[in-house]
Amino acid sequence: MEIKRIHHVEFWVGNAKQAAFYYRKAFGFSQVAFAGLETGSRDRASYVLQQGRARFVLTTPLSSGGPLGRHLERHGDGVKDVAFEVADARAAFAEAVEKGARPALPPREERDEHGAVWHAAVQTYGETIHSFYSVEDYVGPFLPGYVEQRVDESDAGLLGIDHIVGNVHDMDEWAKYYSDVFGMERYITFDDQDISTDYTALMSVVMSDERRVIKFPINEPAQGRKKSQIEEYLDYYEGPGVQHVALLTADILHTIRTLRDNGVEFLHVPETYYDEVPARVGEIAEALDDLRPLGILVDRDDEGYLLQLFTKPVEDRPTLFFEIIQRKGAKGFGKGNFKALFESIEREQARRGTL
Repeated sequence: MEIKRIHHVEFWVGNAKQAAFYYRKAFGFSQVAFAGLETGSRDRASYVLQQGRARFVLTTPLSSGGPLGRHLERHGDGVKDVAFEVADARAAFAEAVEKGARPALPPREERDEHGAVWHAAVQTYGETIHSFYSVEDYVGPFLPGYVEQRVDESDAGLLGIDHIVGNVHDMDEWAKYYSDVFGMERYITFDDQDISTDYTALMSVVMSDERRVIKFPINEPAQGRKKSQIEEYLDYYEGPGVQHVALLTADILHTIRTLRDNGVEFLHVPETYYDEVPARVGEIAEALDDLRPLGILVDRDDEGYLLQLFTKPVEDRPTLFFEIIQRKGAKGFGKGNFKALFESIEREQARRGTL
């Protein structure tokens, strides 16, 4: 199955208008399209935001009950759909179901004055789905049913989605699912010796297509002395789901400064972290005196280095958060930063009383 790219990520939220305002003002996304009562949508309103190649859809119910309302009551705001662009949505759906995927939406044609697309969807972990869209000849602002509605913002230098991380109870089962259904392979595996602190641990496998366009790390909790961040997520989201979306930038110094100025909250990194960076990472183009006040983490692998930083959860429930990442050749995920990162998360858990 050839997946061309991630077409969009859809979030189901309690108030899409306010959420759209937040992602515009805090993260620098511009609004490009809208669907709601004014466009004939009777049960939901959706705002489409874009920055670089990253596209978010924020959807809210217009009445109580129904699948949207029930989802929000249980999970709170979160990712519902990681949607793929494919050459033929009907063929992709048929192949996925044949290989063991559970159907979520059978193929259907969606059409308006700008043309037609084919749309289908299958289930993945928890209540999350993967939609398939074939959109080659469609010329509208987003998808059928949406109208152009632009609200331009000054962007923060975000280029696209680097990877999307899921938290589950059974990592190997879902790794096998992505291998069997989508033909992905295990790209990197981390065990509880790689990702652990004195208190908590987790295990993770990164599933990827052969072109490394789609990268899906999948986490599960491992035995520890206290409750890990994965267990905390599973408790408060009330099941498996998307833990964080990693957004790529070409200039992390500019991006983090912009996001901080916009009010985005990031995890705190102790000053002592930077004492070990020169020996552990080696020479980098950025000055540590520029990275330190912003809290940016650095790691190196055999192909280069990367810089990364993680936001605090963006909802009151300690669930969804974002990662900002810049790659200078590195293909990894910051293994050398795991201990500092997880200790920082544990400090936040201790403040919430959930560690």
